[in-house]
Amino acid sequence: MGAASSGALLRAMPWVFVLIWSTGFVVARLGMPHAPPLSFLCVRYALSVLCFALWMKLARVAWPPRAQWRPLAISGMLMHAGYLGGVWSAVKAGMGAGTVALLVGLQPVLTAIWISITASAEHRVTPRQWLGLALGLGGLALVVWRKLGVGEVTPANLALAVGALLAITVGTLYQKRHVRVADVRAASAVQLAAALLVSLPFALLEAEPMRWHPDLITALAWSVLALTLGGSSLLYLLIQRGAATQVTSLLYLVPPCTAAMAWALFGEAFTPLMMMGMALTAIGVALVLRDGR
Repeated sequence: MGAASSGALLRAMPWVFVLIWSTGFVVARLGMPHAPPLSFLCVRYALSVLCFALWMKLARVAWPPRAQWRPLAISGMLMHAGYLGGVWSAVKAGMGAGTVALLVGLQPVLTAIWISITASAEHRVTPRQWLGLALGLGGLALVVWRKLGVGEVTPANLALAVGALLAITVGTLYQKRHVRVADVRAASAVQLAAALLVSLPFALLEAEPMRWHPDLITALAWSVLALTLGGSSLLYLLIQRGAATQVTSLLYLVPPCTAAMAWALFGEAFTPLMMMGMALTAIGVALVLRDGR
């Protein structure tokens, strides 16, 4: 019974991750009117580090070996400071959430191209996985297409969004290759501390103050407890356990799920075409996961 329960939990991890990660744009919509992006993220990183440190102390978890601090810090700077900082700053600079989602949604394709170029024959992306990636990208486009004109795209916010895309892609590949398996709480604490150190100087340059509105407090609490302690920890575990192409293909499901949440919480449109795109994306991801070695 114990083994069966453990297997069920492992199978559920990717889908729980998608549901948690999909709330990111909802939280941004809730909290961003009341705070500048990098200041919000710095508070989030600091509170998350404190939570992980307390959790480690109560569970008597040791810190990672010193040799692992550097690769953990690099992956944390890329996957937290680079990705989240770029996404939040791009939206704050006027780019629509749908546009950001579409750009960041290119990550599975970039990952697959890189692996096909650099990996050995047995680890390269298979034809069925390429089909799944193409279907996922097509479904993603159907979901966010109507939102492409929501925000004006400028060279500045486009650079921020592309920077976020490159940061999460390189960070995922780097972590898979260089970060050894460690306790997820200790590894996350090091990663978030590095993200805080990188982001803080830029946050201090932001002129807009943080206004402690109830929506901001709610967004901050959810960001720390669910997105960081839950979502980021699951992402770390998934990268360590699975192939990079399989893990990044899950991110195809985030914009469709976000669209569904925005419809339920904020009354945003969720058309039959978007539903079709969501189904197509799910089929594409299923093909990638099923054909993974």
